[in-house]
Amino acid sequence: MMRTAILLGGGAIGGLALALGIENGVGHAPVSADVLAPPPAVAVTRAAPADLGQVQLSFAPVAKRAAPAVVNVYSARVNRSRATMMDDPFFRQFFGGGAPQPRVEQSLGSGVIVQSDGLIVTNNHVVAGADEILVGLADRREYKAKLVFADAKSDLALLRIDTKGAKLPVIKLGDSDRAEVGDVVLAVGNPFGVGQTVTHGIVSAVARTGVGVSDYQFFIQTDAAINPGNSGGALLDLRGDLVGINTAIYSRSGGSQGIGFAIPANIVRVFLAAAGTGKLVTGWIGAEGETVTADSARLAGLDRPGGVLVTAVTPGSPAANAGIKVGDVISGIDGKDVADPGMLRYRIATQGVGTKLDVTLLRAGKTERVALTLAKPPENPPRALSTVGGDNLLTGVTVGNLSPAFAQELGAGLPERGVVVTAIDPGAPAARFGYLQPGDVIEALNGVTVGTVAAIPQAARSAPASVRINRGGQRSECGVVQGQLACRS
Repeated sequence: MMRTAILLGGGAIGGLALALGIENGVGHAPVSADVLAPPPAVAVTRAAPADLGQVQLSFAPVAKRAAPAVVNVYSARVNRSRATMMDDPFFRQFFGGGAPQPRVEQSLGSGVIVQSDGLIVTNNHVVAGADEILVGLADRREYKAKLVFADAKSDLALLRIDTKGAKLPVIKLGDSDRAEVGDVVLAVGNPFGVGQTVTHGIVSAVARTGVGVSDYQFFIQTDAAINPGNSGGALLDLRGDLVGINTAIYSRSGGSQGIGFAIPANIVRVFLAAAGTGKLVTGWIGAEGETVTADSARLAGLDRPGGVLVTAVTPGSPAANAGIKVGDVISGIDGKDVADPGMLRYRIATQGVGTKLDVTLLRAGKTERVALTLAKPPENPPRALSTVGGDNLLTGVTVGNLSPAFAQELGAGLPERGVVVTAIDPGAPAARFGYLQPGDVIEALNGVTVGTVAAIPQAARSAPASVRINRGGQRSECGVVQGQLACRS
């Protein structure tokens, strides 16, 4: 079985003495409009090499221009939770030694300078939980870095270094939606800590989903060699513009096997735009849907599967105001194909609140186009977080009401209504027997449908003891049968 290896860039960092104590400046990372502006549309003529002279052309000018703007990111954190035999005073009295010392864990990744005054983008998993972050430039200058903004759902983090007024080289953000399968790309980073390395390959896919690294589930796949330590580094087109942030690989060994994934530059642009507010909020249309299957394609009069079949429309939402109805198939946004709900979320996520979208629909076998304006997702109903008491299958489980805003905050493609599990007490039955996990949607308890948190106490008093959950679209039901817990899908 193939496995997804998140590039944590693990390993000791020799020669670095990191004084622990990170500074956090969330909400104070102004990103200039020049950085966020999309590049102008430029027609690209793609052609295979026509002669030997073209085959011998070099990528050196692109690498030389971009490499100084790719940095090494070293992070360290104190692990105070690791228990050893010497933590016990009974053993220390026989073997000597003072109080156990906290263990310092160090890791290595890469980053990309996006603003000349010292703003650097990297992966969130490279710096998550760090007590100190050190940035090493390509010219060997080193700076302590502040974490100014991070978003776990997109797996991106923004760092700032104080250059004392010195201007740094930058890499411009490209338009990742222009990338096509077969385009040549360069990956720049610091694999295994050996030093800055440039590898090349092609774009293998442009809309890869199901990788499980970020909630937007839309990645550029490349066969350019990416290894531990490359996380947070640059994936470049041949103009030297940033196509994506290298993030993960599929690997049996932990090393490159030619299947790497990068977060698209257009998601990076949205992330940077949100840095000043300290919270990443994307637009909302108020329509939910599912992938069009072969069966639903036939029922909709389509000649092939593709698009998002609308299953719910929130009254008063942008989708409702635009006339979108249950049963419509959303097939495109602003002229770009939408193949599944993950791609629809990506298309919406790359646009800000207030942006007008041109939506292509298939309705009763005909193609229609409607215009809508993205709105800020509302928190209606309020989340009303509460921990279930009593003696039932949800005892010790914290639940909340889903809403468009709360679903977006939690991520992972949750529905916009229902009751969601947010936490489980370690001593709860659900923790001991493992039939629930955070992110599960509770659909029924003891045979009673529950749509809000307020409905749970009454349902908990009913019999028999059972709970029906929805986990990422897969439904299952667990119940007590003859004194034994049993679950079925």
